[in-house]
Amino acid sequence: MGVVNVRNGKLVIQFRFKGQRCREQTQLLDNSVNRKRLERMLQRIEAEIILDAFDYQKYFPNSNGAKRFIETKKRENNAKAYFDAPDSPKFEEFAQTWLAEMKIEWGKGHYNDVEGVLNKYLLPTFGNKKISAINKGQILQFRSILAKVPGRTEGFLSPSRINHIMTPLRVLLNEAADRYDFTSPWKNIKALKIGRTEVDPFSLGEVEKVLKNVPEEFYAYYVTRFFTGMRTGEIDGLMWDCVDLVNKTITVSQSYVRGEVVGLKTTGSYRVIHLIDRIVDALKEHKRTAYIKDKFVFTNSKRKPLNYQVVARSVWYPALVKAKLRPRNPYQTRHSFATLLLASGESPEWIANQMGHTTTTMLFRVYSRYVPNLTRRDGSAFAAFLSMGGEV
Repeated sequence: MGVVNVRNGKLVIQFRFKGQRCREQTQLLDNSVNRKRLERMLQRIEAEIILDAFDYQKYFPNSNGAKRFIETKKRENNAKAYFDAPDSPKFEEFAQTWLAEMKIEWGKGHYNDVEGVLNKYLLPTFGNKKISAINKGQILQFRSILAKVPGRTEGFLSPSRINHIMTPLRVLLNEAADRYDFTSPWKNIKALKIGRTEVDPFSLGEVEKVLKNVPEEFYAYYVTRFFTGMRTGEIDGLMWDCVDLVNKTITVSQSYVRGEVVGLKTTGSYRVIHLIDRIVDALKEHKRTAYIKDKFVFTNSKRKPLNYQVVARSVWYPALVKAKLRPRNPYQTRHSFATLLLASGESPEWIANQMGHTTTTMLFRVYSRYVPNLTRRDGSAFAAFLSMGGEV
């Protein structure tokens, strides 16, 4: 709050403006009339400061303080003009340009994911803003709002989902900053921490219960899922020309995502999986009953590749109910494969290779509590482990 003081018999007015202490000497003598006059002026000044309507030069035209704030105002106007420059596009305009450029580089599934994030979250919030005018405060506020958005099932959006939404925003701002020569506001904004990967694998006994309760036409499908650890897109996109039942291998070279056959995400995902006899026998029987012209190993009643959502809803979860097992998502077949291999004593390096990981880092991070020893690397321990009913 400002005050009126006296110096050398004349009144001085003091107040704070833009975080700085301002002190202006007047030629008014110290008496009650002049004091009331300055106090009224001080009240008016402070009201204008609150309303962001204060003009320093109007009150103190010859003041050095006025000159200082005039220079500050010029710098602010220059900065504002820079961020509002006509060559800086709106967020929506740049986003659409960027999306069109990336379409040739991305797979259909990834493109649809990013386009969905833009349309649902980013464009409604930032679409009409000049992309160079978006600041760090707005980004953090947007993220805090996302944390209050309801999730698909219960609760709110997970940290993983929020990070997934923020990624296109980060890439867009950094790319625009590079093209239009402004400083990206994305500095020291860290991704939200994500808890450990949820691992709820099936024991060997539970695997057998599931396999006993799936429909007969899906038996080979789930035997292959449980005992190869293939990802859903990989097994749904598996074709017969990648299956070698003589040499007992499956070559994983593609994935089936949103109705489209696409390449794999990483070079490490391209691999050759060694099959145990149980898978070979199941696939031989499946091939004997499959339609001879099928390219895909596993198809629906219309001879089309499987839709993972339909299969999960109509086959997977009903089988768990029949087997009297707690609900777990189909991806747990991959976790089960890893944990069963580790429990059987196979080498982590060999397991990582079978699962499509270039190193054992993720294997130990996700499944470390399932590693009893590091003995074998050829799959024989796993086969023996299964033949013994899970006993070692």
